[in-house]
Amino acid sequence: MLISIDEKAVTWFAGEFEYTRPFSVRLFPQYAGFGEKHKGYSLAFSIETPSNSGFSKEVNGMNFYIEENDLWFFEDTETYLSVDDFLKELQVTYKDVNFVN
Repeated sequence: MLISIDEKAVTWFAGEFEYTRPFSVRLFPQYAGFGEKHKGYSLAFSIETPSNSGFSKEVNGMNFYIEENDLWFFEDTETYLSVDDFLKELQVTYKDVNFVN
C-alpha cells in the first residue's frame, strides 16, 4: 500500500475544507458510484479526528489517515492524489501492485 499526496492536492484540501492547518483528513471508501478500484465504491474524504488509525501520513501540517477497518480498500494498491490542472479538481489514480512470492 502506498498513498502519495502531492503539494497541489494539499493546497486543494486546504481550500476545499477551509480549515487552517493542522487538521486531519480521513480517506475512506464510500458506497456510491461505479468506482475505479472496487465496483460500487469510490474514495471519499472528511475532516475527522482519528479513532483507530491503521495508516497516517503527515504532509505540510495535514494528517491524512485511514481507519483500520477501511484498509481493505487500499490493499495491494498505490493511490495517488493530485489536482487536474485543467479542471482544478482533485484527481485520484490507482495502480494495482501484484506481489510475487
